[in-house]
Amino acid sequence: MELGSFSVSLAVKDIAVSKAFYEKLGFEEFGGNASEGWLIMKSPSCVIGLFQGMFEQNILTFNPGWDSSAQPLDSFTDVREIQERLKADGIEFASEADETTTGPASFVIVDPDGNPILVDQHV
Repeated sequence: MELGSFSVSLAVKDIAVSKAFYEKLGFEEFGGNASEGWLIMKSPSCVIGLFQGMFEQNILTFNPGWDSSAQPLDSFTDVREIQERLKADGIEFASEADETTTGPASFVIVDPDGNPILVDQHV
């Protein structure tokens, strides 16, 4: 099963302070809107999201249909198909994608240690 590109979505207290910190580590602003409380930061090998006031804890994020530069892929496993496979394996969902739709959708599962995993398809 291909989950798509991976990033870590960080719940930050002050987006400007966090942005400055990650820039010192070699990350550059890649997308988002700081005035809306979110930025996507990219280094040559990693992507992180900075989110102020949007959620309480860090989230592992997968984006089916995107490469690591947020470019659409020609072929990918749809989020609803991933959801169906995980349900068949007995995984419980915190939120689900609407299986009657196509295109963008997402679901959230939680690993055994309480870490939320967001599978968020934008295409």
